[in-house]
Amino acid sequence: MLSLYTNLAVRLQRNEKGATAVEYGIMVGLIAVVIIVAVSLLGGQLDAMFDTVNCQLKGGVYTPASGTGTTAVLASCSK
Repeated sequence: MLSLYTNLAVRLQRNEKGATAVEYGIMVGLIAVVIIVAVSLLGGQLDAMFDTVNCQLKGGVYTPASGTGTTAVLASCSK
């Protein structure tokens, strides 16, 4: 009976490495999904912020885009 328990314990210990690799793979996948969602949701805001900073560094005033369709006004940087 002791040898059966020892044999089972050894087999379970060997299989934990594979389970750990799978767990790390799942964690990496979930982190990637969170990053993709965050970039998708915040991408437009970050783009506008960087455009504003870029324009201000050049000494200008940034005017964000407004309107939709044919009445849309493009973003601009004017000095």
